[in-house]
Amino acid sequence: MNINGRDILPGQEKNIRVAISKLPSHTPIDISITVYNAEQSGPTVLLMGGMHGDEINGVEIVRRMIENGYHRVSKGATICIPVLNVYGFIHFSRTVPDGKDVNRSFPGNKNGSLAARMADYLMKDVIPQIDLGVDFHTGGAERTNYPQTRCVMKDEQNVEMATAFHAPFALDSPYRSSSLRWAAAKQGKRILVYEGGQSSRFDEYAIQEGINGTRRLLRHLGMADDAPEPQYDNLRLKSSSWIRARKSGLFQPLVQSGDKVNRNQVVGYLADPFGEFKKSVKSKVGGYVIGLNNNPLLHEGDAIMHIGVI
Repeated sequence: MNINGRDILPGQEKNIRVAISKLPSHTPIDISITVYNAEQSGPTVLLMGGMHGDEINGVEIVRRMIENGYHRVSKGATICIPVLNVYGFIHFSRTVPDGKDVNRSFPGNKNGSLAARMADYLMKDVIPQIDLGVDFHTGGAERTNYPQTRCVMKDEQNVEMATAFHAPFALDSPYRSSSLRWAAAKQGKRILVYEGGQSSRFDEYAIQEGINGTRRLLRHLGMADDAPEPQYDNLRLKSSSWIRARKSGLFQPLVQSGDKVNRNQVVGYLADPFGEFKKSVKSKVGGYVIGLNNNPLLHEGDAIMHIGVI
């Protein structure tokens, strides 16, 4: 295996720093990659967090995988990138300096924006070497995502990966143009997205479920012997629907992330801060709460709740 011009021989582990760019202060923007290549051949799996710099649960999942030695598999190899978007990570930001989203910049451009350069490096030096990957994310802004995997379910190998990972929910999610999943699929590589928790906040349950699911996936691939057994069913969601605020006001939820809801069930109340109205908010579909806006102050049209439909 060769990453950024450095060979990693069977039985070796190396930490590799990849120079992507520099800030005006001459501060380097490097990507730190930990690679472990087992003595026995097997699949190569990418574990990556921090594509959006403020989504720190994914950073912590990959960090703990390394800290506890779970990345040292008995067969095959792991490529661990705890923080892809270093600039966003140190600035508590989803994006890079010019406001671009790395996950809308694939397949990238070596002479383009910082986001495009990160994407270009991944697509040319990392993605061609892997068999599959797990890309760790959280809910954006002030939204919490209940632990879930996302992939295109019409692909049987994606279903196999999601089932082996065994998060509480697995959502059928179409490819989004210019995303890592979309670009990797064009190379015949499968990326499983894990969503759990909220940006800029540690969610211990989401972190632990991400670690446990990754270990189960590695065991399924024959790369590891041990993994925690799940304590719940893996529910497959065929679609999802957002509940949005019909008026501006303050939202008081009556359900929590992960709860089951019925069609036409009242899931909360939206009230005027000056006491002029209080209206019930109902779910138009039956399913499970897989995303919840934690900010009580909502504007008309804002997303309140994400419902996954069985």
